[in-house]
Amino acid sequence: MWFGCPGAADNEHGRFPLYPGESVWIEYAYTVGDNKWGNWFQRAVRLPTEQLEVQLAFPAALDPVVWGTETSMTAEASPLRTPPVRSDDGELRQFTWITTTPALHARYRLEWRFRARTERDTDQGEFR
Repeated sequence: MWFGCPGAADNEHGRFPLYPGESVWIEYAYTVGDNKWGNWFQRAVRLPTEQLEVQLAFPAALDPVVWGTETSMTAEASPLRTPPVRSDDGELRQFTWITTTPALHARYRLEWRFRARTERDTDQGEFR
């Protein structure tokens, strides 16, 4: 797992350096309740990266829809070059978005809306 220290990484075996020409696979997951976070996720690319993949999973009953934008230090926000791909698995609806060799300092933002929720439900922070 990456802890924001350039040139080093951690895993269950300890901390180790990354030297020029070496690479590491960084994977992490977390769950956030909607009362703690808004309807977006954003990731900035700060190190040379071969592939960036984001997966979002929501209750299918909320009828979620997902879209995204890309910005850089020199460009305004524009739609993602490839849209997130949707897949349904029982009570979950998952969206997967992948990009290869993203530019350094690019910023990717995925946003979502729950079509089965009214604005009033959203303001109260409750699932219905």
